Amino acid sequence: MDISFIIVIFLIGFIGSFISGMVGIGGSIIKYPMLLYIPSVLGFAAFTSHEVAGISAVQVFFATISGVWAYKNSGYLNMKLIIYMGTAILAGSLAGGYGSEFLAENHVDAVYAVLATIAAVMMFLPKKEIPFSPGERLNFNAPLAAGLALITGVAAGIVGAAGAFILVPIMLVVLKIPTRVTIATSLAVTFISSIGTTVGKIVTDQVLYGPAVIMIIASLIAAPLGAKAGQKMNVKILQWVLALLILATAVKIWSEILI
Repeated sequence: MDISFIIVIFLIGFIGSFISGMVGIGGSIIKYPMLLYIPSVLGFAAFTSHEVAGISAVQVFFATISGVWAYKNSGYLNMKLIIYMGTAILAGSLAGGYGSEFLAENHVDAVYAVLATIAAVMMFLPKKEIPFSPGERLNFNAPLAAGLALITGVAAGIVGAAGAFILVPIMLVVLKIPTRVTIATSLAVTFISSIGTTVGKIVTDQVLYGPAVIMIIASLIAAPLGAKAGQKMNVKILQWVLALLILATAVKIWSEILI
């Protein structure tokens, strides 16, 4: 691979992973469009949607490990929520990751655009922040959490994401989970989801390992830095950063599909 191409892929991975660690997402909401469009704009060979999904799946697996590690002593990782949502999203992402092989390129993009649109709408809905202290007991609707995680896993597995960009607004708006608990716990659930997604992409030979390795290296450096920064930021700022990122991505993908 050309050195300039390696630098471009590394920067995409670094920027996306820093933001993902900061706002509690796996990073595919940012890196999917960046990988899809930036290399071709700069004159490099363009990735297909399936290749982008495969690279994203492997990268998210490592990015979320780093993010969760940064939160391990924070008191915001809720094990009960992780078990309920993680088990359901793993089953869904395995099915979606494997089934994506049978979808056309424009269908993969359309699934991604629909997910991003739903997430964007939910992020702009009014939310009341729930007071929470680290280690405090958390109450939530377990069957609803598992059901929504299963559906999210199937859709996320198709696009090579781990689903955090839709999980985060679901946890904030539907399940009424406090923001910092959502950010930390969604990283853990996303890690579990990424196992199923990655296995599905590898089994169906949708992964380009060279770019994936570059993205992984960038993720391992940037995700913990982003997680540390996120722990120090105002909750409202974190919510707006995530909302604007999701909205911008939804607009870009829909413009490509429709125009």
